[in-house]
Amino acid sequence: MTAQTSRAPLQAPSPLLREQIGSIAVLTLDSPKTRNALSEGMIAALHEAIDSIRDDKSVRAVVIAAQGPAYSSGHDLKELTARRSDADKGKAYFSHMMKSCSEMMQAIVRLPKPVVAAVQGVATAAGCQLVATCDLAVASEQATFGTPGIDIGLFCSTPMVALSRNVPRKHAMHMLLTGDHVSAQRAYELGLVNSVVPAGTERDAAIDLANRIAVKSAYTLKVGKEAFYRQAEMNLADAYTYAAQVMAENMMARDAQEGIGAFIEKRDPKWEDR
Repeated sequence: MTAQTSRAPLQAPSPLLREQIGSIAVLTLDSPKTRNALSEGMIAALHEAIDSIRDDKSVRAVVIAAQGPAYSSGHDLKELTARRSDADKGKAYFSHMMKSCSEMMQAIVRLPKPVVAAVQGVATAAGCQLVATCDLAVASEQATFGTPGIDIGLFCSTPMVALSRNVPRKHAMHMLLTGDHVSAQRAYELGLVNSVVPAGTERDAAIDLANRIAVKSAYTLKVGKEAFYRQAEMNLADAYTYAAQVMAENMMARDAQEGIGAFIEKRDPKWEDR
């Protein structure tokens, strides 16, 4: 009689690495064989990580980096194409994937902590969208950016949302209609990234930038980030009305009282994040 051994199914390794350097959470896209495509698994892993960071008081800022020659090539086209054999030719799955990706991007925007992209290579389509969605971005001089969906008959409609909120309209339309890639330097000139650094230093530069922000009041960063994105969607009068209310409320916070007092008294503030 042969003994049978039951084995639990092997779990696929996570496509996302997470480490903490001081108060900075570093999330690294770790699927270089797929050019760090935003697959269903990658999107879920990123969303889960962002959600777990939200209330983690040990984390004051986030860096999103990547392994390999590509930052992210966007959606996993092989994964999407495989669902064309579904009864509905994949439409329900495509809708699910676009919704999941959009919700993950919005989770980054809603996170009450600054998020910095560290871009070492090519960022295309939804990968470019991820860079545009982050609050700040540091790019290697070797990085390139593009929305080339037009070249395969698939307009980069969801990447367009983040891109058009970061880049002047005519330049965004040029990228979307031609599929042309832009260099890191051009991305800097267009406002898509904050700085361009020597290749291989982008991760450290992004962490340094995150650390410069992380020493500020976490409460004030939360208030400011939320207000920035909300007022950006308002007309001028409504934006000023809203911002005035936010600033008056912010003045009542303990950290504002401490920060103003420290400035007047010429000393370093002691934040309590409230």
